[in-house]
Amino acid sequence: MLARYAKAFFNRLFTPLARALLAMGVSPDVITWVGTAGVAAGAFAFYPRGKFLAGTLVITAFVFSDTLDGTMARLSGRSSTWGAFLDSTLDRVADASVFCALLLWFAGPGHDPWLAAATAVCLIGGGVVSYAKARAEGLGMTANVGIAERSERMVTALVATGLSGLFGVRWIQAVGLWVLAAATVVTVTQRMLEVHRQVKAAPHTQSDSQPDAKPDTQTGPQAGP
Repeated sequence: MLARYAKAFFNRLFTPLARALLAMGVSPDVITWVGTAGVAAGAFAFYPRGKFLAGTLVITAFVFSDTLDGTMARLSGRSSTWGAFLDSTLDRVADASVFCALLLWFAGPGHDPWLAAATAVCLIGGGVVSYAKARAEGLGMTANVGIAERSERMVTALVATGLSGLFGVRWIQAVGLWVLAAATVVTVTQRMLEVHRQVKAAPHTQSDSQPDAKPDTQTGPQAGP
């Protein structure tokens, strides 16, 4: 939901930069790779050491590449199935890097097993949220529901972590991660229920999960040697 409202604004904001990069011969795919590498590097370089503000600023700078590469693809008329696949796949890598880096902090120097558990829920649940939608579409259904899509998850995690680093108030991050963990579980549940509803509403057809029995072709004793 957040992405729908912000997308038009950031597309307009990044259009001049997108045109300049295209004029320099830079490919949208290059921006996708650079953005993912920057997010992962920023997360693992700062978060496991408790440098939450610096890490969030670096990650945020590279997160915007996700909008920039799309703007470049549209301006150049080079939007493609490969580009969409690459972008979606590397988004999962970037998301996982952020939560993995936070998990390293809470399970290590941060000494907070409860927040480590909340972060693990966010990490695992985020992957399931994305997989549920992709799998539903692969089965000819949709799962475009949920209160915590990718944009909401990333914004919540980064804002809570950045403010915690800025003000040195740990409870801001704790509240943000626990709310995000709960919202992620709710979103997974919503998508499962939505697919279940569509399955129930579809006409019932005979499943081929049990293969037909093969006729026994051996009707007599085997011939001797």
